[in-house]
Amino acid sequence: MNEPVRVQKDFKNAPLCLSGKGVTKIFGFGDKKTVAVDHVDFEFHEGEFVSIVGESGSGKTTLSKMLLGLSNATEGEIFFQGKPRDISSGHKKKEYWKGIQAIFQDPFSSFNTFQKIDTVLLDCINMRGGKGLSREEKFNMMSEACQFVNLEFKELTNKYPFELSGGQMQRLMIARIFLLKPKILLADEPTSMVDACSRATILDMLLNLRDEIGMTVIFITHDIGLAYYISDTVYIMEHGKFVEYGKADEVILHPNAAYTKRLISDVPKIHEAWDLSTVDLKQEA
Repeated sequence: MNEPVRVQKDFKNAPLCLSGKGVTKIFGFGDKKTVAVDHVDFEFHEGEFVSIVGESGSGKTTLSKMLLGLSNATEGEIFFQGKPRDISSGHKKKEYWKGIQAIFQDPFSSFNTFQKIDTVLLDCINMRGGKGLSREEKFNMMSEACQFVNLEFKELTNKYPFELSGGQMQRLMIARIFLLKPKILLADEPTSMVDACSRATILDMLLNLRDEIGMTVIFITHDIGLAYYISDTVYIMEHGKFVEYGKADEVILHPNAAYTKRLISDVPKIHEAWDLSTVDLKQEA
């Protein structure tokens, strides 16, 4: 890794869309308590592509649930567009979710088995206030969204999501986001269940979606190589804390934290002998 794969932008002066101070999540009580997220601070800016990188159990998925409003913080506060986030009622949560949406790791559990693809896409149009549009206008919007992710709507109409491949379902999830146009997209390991070719396609679609809509993307991953390829800013998470963060090329090409260095050394190199010194073979077995 000698040069950044692409030009990474500086968002320090861009408006904040989501931030947090001392955000903490504790499960259990007393001797049995587990601190899953430990007093983290973060600032995500408009139009920024942010990756949160860490191994399984590092706390990144717990943090993502708090960002989505699916889990309450034990301590600390989250700010949305510069103001304290208020999701104290069902109505307020729905309003918040108009501004933040998610793509999850498992596309098979992300769709209602009994809803056809037409209904899935129409619901997105209705959520954005398009109920009064004509049938032709809605058809054109669904066709455009599918075309954006290299799918043909006429080949999907009257089908159910489970009739598609995993890669097609992931792309359909991105088509939903294209229609919903949220301010923030949280993508939690969205490429872990697809092949390498589909993975590159989906990552490029996320970048194009960011550029098309101007939204902020928060990418949750264990793969530091993917984070380097796709991100403007990277946060490295270990045991519930951010041990390092900054511009992607600075963090990954010039790491300071020992944990970041270990994550980078664990990435297999084609033309080098694999370094297995950091792997606990007994634990793996």
